[in-house]
Amino acid sequence: MSSKTIVIFGGTGFIGLSLADHFKQRGFTAVLVARTAPKNKELKHQFVAWDGLYLDKSWLTVLEGAHAVVNLAGKTVNCIKTPDNCDLILRSRVDTTKLIGKALTVIDHPPKIWIQMSTAHIHGDSELLCTESSTTGYGLAPFVGKAWEEAFLAVLLSDTRGVRLRTSFVIGKNGGALSDLKRIVKLGLGGTISKGTQGMSWIHEYDLNEIIYQSIINSSYQGVYMSTAPYPLSNKAFMYLLRKTIKFPIALPAPAFMIKFGARFIFKTDPELVLYGRYVRSENLPKQNFKFKYPKLEQALEDLLA
Repeated sequence: MSSKTIVIFGGTGFIGLSLADHFKQRGFTAVLVARTAPKNKELKHQFVAWDGLYLDKSWLTVLEGAHAVVNLAGKTVNCIKTPDNCDLILRSRVDTTKLIGKALTVIDHPPKIWIQMSTAHIHGDSELLCTESSTTGYGLAPFVGKAWEEAFLAVLLSDTRGVRLRTSFVIGKNGGALSDLKRIVKLGLGGTISKGTQGMSWIHEYDLNEIIYQSIINSSYQGVYMSTAPYPLSNKAFMYLLRKTIKFPIALPAPAFMIKFGARFIFKTDPELVLYGRYVRSENLPKQNFKFKYPKLEQALEDLLA
């Protein structure tokens, strides 16, 4: 493969496709490795299928001589947390990370840079402001996040530069949770959700893409980074700015019992995704002099929705 090739595992989801376009604009070639082909028939990037379980020549070939690997693979958490789904959320992250690590040991010229997705939810559902150095939290998401990062550190080759990105709620034009929040607003339920004090830490897709890009081209990036905009908000403030941007004035509050019903029977997802939250901010990105294009939510929503 070319030294300008970036291999993205889990690359056919909302974040992967956005990232691939970002790389292309900067002169890199993205190869998307995923279980299912993207729905977009006019895909601008090479796609290679894998099962996430076994080594296979088809995707080992694209790793050979590539510049970097980005691992986004993992079942979406936007689902009802049945025991089966909880198991898949864990295994789809930990086992695929181990498999990529094994692959790098059997090829002749493995990538020397590995960018590993992680989650800001590793710090739990706290109303305290957390950074990379804060204590990790309690619950399913922190358990999965810690197992995910431990698997990555266990298989990272000694001569491979590794970067872990503890990523918050990503907002973008073509996917992610923002579309569900817009539906809630347009149903007239865009007021405060539950108590409204739960944290909404977020990042614009452009800034996440740029963090990953900078992590690849700048050798000073190493270790763990909180991939989140520098100004987290309460749920009450987030929903107010979302209503203001959409220009939808009706804003009935959504008590917890209503969210639990709607999440399960209308949105088919976990109510805890909006009933709880976290305030996180990076103390390591400023050390790299990283500049956000969309540091404040007003700017991000104006770009994505206005």
